[in-house]
Amino acid sequence: MWADRDVRRVVLARFISRTGGEAAFFVGIWGKAAFEMEATAAGVAAVMASLGVASLIGSAIAGVLVDRFDPRRVLIAGEILFIPVALGMMIPETIPGLVVSTFLLGLVGMPVYTAISAFGPFLTDNPDRLARINGYIEGASWAAFVVGPALGAIIAGSTGLDGIFVLDAATSAVAALVIIPVRVREMARENREKEGFRELREGFSYAYGHHRLRFYIWLGSSVWVLFGTFSALEPLFYRDILQVEPETLGWVNSIFGLGLVAGTVIASRLPARFRNARSLVLIVAMNALGVLAYVGTDRLRVVVVAGVFWGLLIGIMAPLLRTLIQLNTPEALMGRITGVTQVHSEVGHLLPLAIAPFFAGVFGVQRTLIYAGLALALFAMLFLPMAMRLDRTRTVDVPPTGLPDPSDEPRSVGH
Repeated sequence: MWADRDVRRVVLARFISRTGGEAAFFVGIWGKAAFEMEATAAGVAAVMASLGVASLIGSAIAGVLVDRFDPRRVLIAGEILFIPVALGMMIPETIPGLVVSTFLLGLVGMPVYTAISAFGPFLTDNPDRLARINGYIEGASWAAFVVGPALGAIIAGSTGLDGIFVLDAATSAVAALVIIPVRVREMARENREKEGFRELREGFSYAYGHHRLRFYIWLGSSVWVLFGTFSALEPLFYRDILQVEPETLGWVNSIFGLGLVAGTVIASRLPARFRNARSLVLIVAMNALGVLAYVGTDRLRVVVVAGVFWGLLIGIMAPLLRTLIQLNTPEALMGRITGVTQVHSEVGHLLPLAIAPFFAGVFGVQRTLIYAGLALALFAMLFLPMAMRLDRTRTVDVPPTGLPDPSDEPRSVGH
């Protein structure tokens, strides 16, 4: 399958684009806010909230666009529009200005992310092949997680933080060129005369109306609540607890990415019997162990080693979650369900931004992060009985729009 030129191009484009994005996020934006502008927890949360709100809007719009035009066209257009916005990140000198610029970055950046997330089913209709493609795409993302922050650290230490946004713009331009020759397979399509808002509503209606999709979307969103807490407080953990320079954000997250890459390799090779709801719940719950190891001390060496372990867990979880969602989504709704998933992820990411600074003031940055990890584990385990039920009632066929999910129908014992 790796010999497929289209798959290689999609994976390469993802790696190139995400390299600039990871450098911009972990070193550029966080570095500007926490170190250059000396933001408080509330200031960092405001920047992350603006990114989250914009990403939420962009995700919803992108899902409709993918179903209308296919992910290739959305990806190319999104990368081109992203270039001037990324360069505009060099302008802000205050937190309010950074909030506005970051909002625009999220608004144009999320269609790119949504399009690449939905790309797998446009390259194959085979479940095993789809799992491998998602593993490759996710692996490219995490490989960029290794390279991007490291490049960001080098640029920050040599030319300054603003140079990172030049890199972000350049990688988007190259990614657009790489994706142009890609061919996508013909997918089932609905009547394109519908209004955009109606199409968007149908995506949410289908996702909420089918038990499996509801399960995966809500479980995945819970992980983003944890990530949102880290978005607001992690740079402060590095600054106040570890007491290191901003370049360290890049180097440690780069090493963190090694675990992510290893996890996606494992995920792409998981036997079919492990691609199920119960495995996903257990992996989500195990994130608590990664959090405890990562922020449980004030020793940088421990943080580095723990980062690899936590990254391994996330690397397994992310492509598994995406594959399970796609296997339960009709072709005609693939973009919109991907958009719904991203919207829920962004809502989950936004929720803790409003309260994380308060809890950090009460418990401290380090304890707040630890408590967030424990809360995720407890929440995930509540999903275990439902996961076991879904696995017992698995079906190969995806229920069409308007029909009930088979797992919602009563079944007699032994069937």
